[in-house]
Amino acid sequence: CLGSTCMRAPKSHKKSMTWRRGAPLETHFKRSVSKGITLVEFNAAWCRPCRRQAAIIEKLSYDFTGTARVRTLDIDKHQGIALSLGIQSIPTIIIYKDGEEVKRFVGLQSAEILENALRAAIDATKS
Repeated sequence: CLGSTCMRAPKSHKKSMTWRRGAPLETHFKRSVSKGITLVEFNAAWCRPCRRQAAIIEKLSYDFTGTARVRTLDIDKHQGIALSLGIQSIPTIIIYKDGEEVKRFVGLQSAEILENALRAAIDATKS
């Protein structure tokens, strides 16, 4: 880790990732960000900046309940999704609006920056 980001080469082997109901996790991920505003934090257990980011993400999840979804995804457990999105450093935070990426942050972010980005995405939906 350097400063506010961690970089690690993805493992060469891939494990089959499935959702509880049998759908591929990639399909579930796409569905979960397909409607409304969703913030996804990509992290890993070994990443110190990610652990610091966790408290901010938890607060955002509480503050934006009913307005936006806030999720986390461990890149070590879900490498296929991370690779398909070009995530090379963590924490990476992506805000989606109706399935489309509208904002991406790499590295530790303050609550204020993320709150403002979520509000902007929500306000754009209302316009």
